Amino acid sequence: MARKTTIGKDVILEAALQMLIADGYESINIRTLAEKIGCSSQPLVWHFENMEGLRKALAVYARGYAVRKADPGKREGADAFEFMGRSYIRMAMKEPNLFKFLYLGGCPIEKPLTLSGISREADSEAMIAAISEQTGLTPSQTLKVIQNTIMYSHGVATMIATGVFNAPEKQVMALIKSASEAFVLQLKAGSNG
Repeated sequence: MARKTTIGKDVILEAALQMLIADGYESINIRTLAEKIGCSSQPLVWHFENMEGLRKALAVYARGYAVRKADPGKREGADAFEFMGRSYIRMAMKEPNLFKFLYLGGCPIEKPLTLSGISREADSEAMIAAISEQTGLTPSQTLKVIQNTIMYSHGVATMIATGVFNAPEKQVMALIKSASEAFVLQLKAGSNG
């Protein structure tokens, strides 16, 4: 008869997530994680088989954590887009190890995004309609602004998470807002010319 483990999968994943946030993915191995939880390595091996299994499960768990933090709730349109952007920047500032794991190559469940992939990620009809109405842009132009803003924000967030750039959140959000407004003006000028 197989021995039943008393340490649940969620307990292990939560401990691994906390280690990831505090010290980076490199700090996690079967031994250090078992020590953090206060158990032998057996429950980890039983649930995940090996580090690759744990890494994949942790990636899904960490992605869910990030998505919950960035959920705009009842916000709509431009407010929802801005809230998600702020959450993304806050992660780079306050949880840089998590940001690096999820968005800078450490995550085993994500494929590289293409520009069309970014459009699909941002493809929320209500958000696009609200931003289009607010800016006077067509839905197609609005998607372009969203793409450009996401690309710019990712660059800024990457610089923050890797320690290349440091500024207060208010200043960072002002930079991103200015860039987004410039993208809108550029598209308006292009359609008038």
